Amino acid sequence: MASLQLAGTGNPAVARRYLPSIDGLRLSPFPFRLPSSIGACGVALERSCFRGLVVKAAAVVAPKYTSVKPLGDRLLVKINTSEEVTVGGILLPTTAQSKPQAGEVVAVGDGRTIGNDKVQIGIQMGSQVVYSKYAGTELEFNGSNHVILKEDDIVGILEADDVKDLKPLNERVLIKVAEAEEKTAGGLLLTEASKEKPSIGTVIAVGPGPLDEEGNRKPLTMITPGSTVLYSKYAGNEFKSANSSLYIALRASDVMAVLS
Repeated sequence: MASLQLAGTGNPAVARRYLPSIDGLRLSPFPFRLPSSIGACGVALERSCFRGLVVKAAAVVAPKYTSVKPLGDRLLVKINTSEEVTVGGILLPTTAQSKPQAGEVVAVGDGRTIGNDKVQIGIQMGSQVVYSKYAGTELEFNGSNHVILKEDDIVGILEADDVKDLKPLNERVLIKVAEAEEKTAGGLLLTEASKEKPSIGTVIAVGPGPLDEEGNRKPLTMITPGSTVLYSKYAGNEFKSANSSLYIALRASDVMAVLS
């Protein structure tokens, strides 16, 4: 469902007759109220008052178009349905939201130019990938939902059925999150809502590293599998594995310290 955001009117009551016609938007015959804190454009709204009108929805590619060719370092990913993502507990975000973050690569661009060299996309068609939660542009094509992403928006490649086997890409790191404390220092049991979100975990896998200005890989030497690390609390993408263990995939720059 498209979300609608109005901005730019300070009048507390706006009657239907003052609003210009907008295709596809059915207005109720009675006045509705907008917060007076939004701004002031007067009672009769001008065209400039609708600069804040935003309609968000997946783009629909007309049936007359038979292919979508990504350009540069972009990829076209066919989004997995919610059922494919959540069956068996794989790739289920900790918020249990229905929007998937995984899919199959169905088309790739020609790559990007770094310096004088052309760097090809390192992800093959047919790969099952996990991507950043808010990245890319969604579109409906051939009756299925897709998303166009940059290669850097791909978190990792799934070579098995469980997120614990995720292969991180570039400078990303896969971490198994430490379990939250069950009790306070005084011995009181904590509820799920009151447990402090941990920001410590064990490194499971690391990516090959970022590309430098000449297109060469710079390995992540400071972070190695098996290390216990402290990371930024609100970074990365969290997932639960099939056995309900919590994992997070984030950039190496979000790892703040190695603990020993």
